[in-house]
Amino acid sequence: MGNLISFSSTMLYTAFILYLIATFFFGFTIRDKHTSTSKGSKGVAAKIGISLTIAGFIAQLTYFITRWIASGHAPVSNLFEFMTFFGMTIVLAFIFIYFIYKLTVLGLFALPVALIIIAYASMFPTEVSPLVPSLQSHWLYIHVTTVSLGQGILAISFVTGVIYLIKHIDQSQLNWRNFSLEAVLYSLVLFIGFVVITTTFNTMDYSASFEYKNGSKTYTTEYNLPALAGPNEGILLTEGVMEPWFETPAWMHGADAGKKFNTLVWSFITGTIIYGLVLLILRKRIGAAIQPLLKNVKLDLLDEITYRAVAIGFPVFTLGGLIFAAIWAQEAWGRFWGWDPKEVWALITWFFYAAFLHLRLSRGWHGEKSAWLAVGGFAIIMFNLIAVNLILAGLHSYA
Repeated sequence: MGNLISFSSTMLYTAFILYLIATFFFGFTIRDKHTSTSKGSKGVAAKIGISLTIAGFIAQLTYFITRWIASGHAPVSNLFEFMTFFGMTIVLAFIFIYFIYKLTVLGLFALPVALIIIAYASMFPTEVSPLVPSLQSHWLYIHVTTVSLGQGILAISFVTGVIYLIKHIDQSQLNWRNFSLEAVLYSLVLFIGFVVITTTFNTMDYSASFEYKNGSKTYTTEYNLPALAGPNEGILLTEGVMEPWFETPAWMHGADAGKKFNTLVWSFITGTIIYGLVLLILRKRIGAAIQPLLKNVKLDLLDEITYRAVAIGFPVFTLGGLIFAAIWAQEAWGRFWGWDPKEVWALITWFFYAAFLHLRLSRGWHGEKSAWLAVGGFAIIMFNLIAVNLILAGLHSYA
């Protein structure tokens, strides 16, 4: 069993490395050269890039299957497992769309998004643990995997939307459009900040224990990052470590709310520092630095892919996130709907993408408007996966 888990982890790490190398090859394809030799080289680079991507996907699929065998259940039961599967669905959606449109620049943006999500997942506990009673159902496989597949396809619309906006918006001016676009790119850097700071203190084997009350019960929680935000009315048990600067707001409930909030604070601080260093190196905004590399990309093609990804991803998400979810909720909790935070945000996500399709088909929202909507929809998805899971208490807190 232990050997199988170790092999599974190795396969996930292998997939990560292959995706990373593939990203560099896709990056080579957008270099601005005009000789026939360079065009041939770009073609070779594209073939190597997609081959490495497929190899990485096979490695990650191997991770998924072997972890399933080792654990006895589909590995989508916690944040580590779900987010790694989510990253895999993004890669799968990219591979299919690549072979339809042959748009190499898509790999330069889609693979880093998948890499960030997989790296983000690896910061959570990776141990295989038995399923809690409420998850011991065949609907775990059906509901969660379908939701993730739908979100993975919708993520491609985010990728093409960002590429469209970077190329289309005049980067020489500083207005709300540039500010909003840069905020999107900044938010991606925050994920990198989370990975960097968590990896750093994990390497240092940092640990600090707190005692706190949640209702009438007393709990103990272990921080793996220095406590900028301690538990609400918590008591530090570990000697020789930094005292908290402030307490977690009392309205944040749920298991380890203080620890999760502290992690978010550290992610914002570290990500902001990294973003500032990038600006110093580039001496311009990230969007402005990327734009010259996209001059050969066709906006109409990006717009079409954005729409196609939503048109396919939306019904898949509807099936998994609403229909299958409601059936499982009835089976597990005796009701189809209960205003749980996770359910509410799934419904918000559904309404948003329904509005996307309505505005596109009946109001003619193409181009930049469509791209902004795609970016906004993915922001809602990520808020549901991160903030709702880590901060808001509910029936899905086991995730």
